[in-house]
Amino acid sequence: MCLLLGATGVGKTLLVKRLQTILPRRLSSRDGKGDLGDLPPTRPTVGTNLTDIVAQRRITIRELGGCMGPIWSSYYGNCHSLLFMVDTSNPTQLSASCVQLLALLSAEQLAEASVLILFNKIDLPCYMTIEEIKSLIRLPDLIACAKQNITTVEISAWKGTGLSEVLRWLEDTHRTNG
Repeated sequence: MCLLLGATGVGKTLLVKRLQTILPRRLSSRDGKGDLGDLPPTRPTVGTNLTDIVAQRRITIRELGGCMGPIWSSYYGNCHSLLFMVDTSNPTQLSASCVQLLALLSAEQLAEASVLILFNKIDLPCYMTIEEIKSLIRLPDLIACAKQNITTVEISAWKGTGLSEVLRWLEDTHRTNG
């Protein structure tokens, strides 16, 4: 099981829908790229969504709505991997995202989970650079102190940038973690 977490409005639902779109196109095209098609409709998740991504094996992604932050911990059981999404265009939300990330990294039930931090919305003109974010949340210190294996990637769920890297990470992580 893979958990997909992040504050409200960071783009979690769009990411899952895009991953479902990119996989068949990647498998059917020679270069692994292709048009993602029209933007799928999304609305804020209140509760949880379960989505299966079938790549080399079936990977179940459980997306939890940002408003469910206070009870995220009740979903940590059987979590092999964690996708944590940050909105790079929303500096006022960054400190709350950092607190959420710290809580996740310190949770004993997630000590063995691989973590992918997704810096989303890099396509917007007002986004913070990855260097700014890493500095503000002291990401090198977080990574050094965490028990988990942490990877980061810059993405645009809207345009599809970085989604093949996310899919590759999911495939690799679930190949080794089961």
